[in-house]
Amino acid sequence: MELSLSHSRGVLWRCSSSESLAVRSRQHVKWQCFPGFSSPTKRTSQLMLGQNWVHSVQQSNQKVICYQKKSVPVVEGRSIEEVYDALAERLLSTATKMQDLNSKYIVGLAGPPGAGKSTLASEVVCRINKHWSQKTSKKDSAPQNDNVGIVLPMDGFHLYRFQLDAMEDPEEAHARRGAPWTFNPDLLLTCLHALRNEGSVYAPSFDHGVGDPVEEDVFVSSQHKIVIVEGNYLFLEEGAWKDVCSMFDEKWFLDIDIDTAMQRVQKRHINTGQYSEQIVKAMFHSEDHKCLILLITLTGKEPHVAKRRVEYNDRPNAELIIKTKKNADLVIRSVDF
Repeated sequence: MELSLSHSRGVLWRCSSSESLAVRSRQHVKWQCFPGFSSPTKRTSQLMLGQNWVHSVQQSNQKVICYQKKSVPVVEGRSIEEVYDALAERLLSTATKMQDLNSKYIVGLAGPPGAGKSTLASEVVCRINKHWSQKTSKKDSAPQNDNVGIVLPMDGFHLYRFQLDAMEDPEEAHARRGAPWTFNPDLLLTCLHALRNEGSVYAPSFDHGVGDPVEEDVFVSSQHKIVIVEGNYLFLEEGAWKDVCSMFDEKWFLDIDIDTAMQRVQKRHINTGQYSEQIVKAMFHSEDHKCLILLITLTGKEPHVAKRRVEYNDRPNAELIIKTKKNADLVIRSVDF
């Protein structure tokens, strides 16, 4: 049965459920269409009916829809900004209830390259911190600068270039950089365990200019209650990735048409090209296997070079990632931005 809640001045939510959703007042609607979790390892697909959280309806033309598809809630909006706002409000309710200073609510955000994971994570966290700051400033006369949310990118857990050099086929390893076997999931798992057990951790970032991780560049402190870990392979079920997947309190998957995602990735490669046209053309027309692999590692300004890289590396990776959507607790429909 599909139910809907609407308000002429506010937000529209739709959700499939066997139970009804109640309007508490003309100005407040109880938001009950997302799954709840009691531990980082417990999976549940039940809807969170009866959660004690009230969503204030404001002057807005927002329309965000939540519906059930094969036991996984799906969220989409007319604009990506509306989705950002809805997800931030969702996590704010969780942060408000957390009493332990060292406790963390860790969200895994996965999706194929080009879906907009980094943007979504940063926008949601920005909204969380803004509203949290406004809330705490009303209670305390002194200004509050503590952020309650932070993004932890998976990019920092790339293998170093020297580690790729040491592989059996280093040229192939560099050409396929970005595939799951070019990351260090064991280190990511160690980081998440430390975060869960100790309440704070220093994590690596990734320097795209240098092409290697930067150690201890991201500090998740005890003040951070909400941590969004964003990356491609967080929901894989092989090896250490499976253990990584079990560490999240919630698992969000940013869903997008693969062709649209690859168009974005190809455009990104073109815009970040740094190799000469002569070198690119020489390699592109070569029939030598090593030259072809070297070509794939480059992102030149020539569109055909970017297209080759997408076909050889990015699309196969994306196809693998899309298969992990079934492990998500919440699917977010990507919107053009």
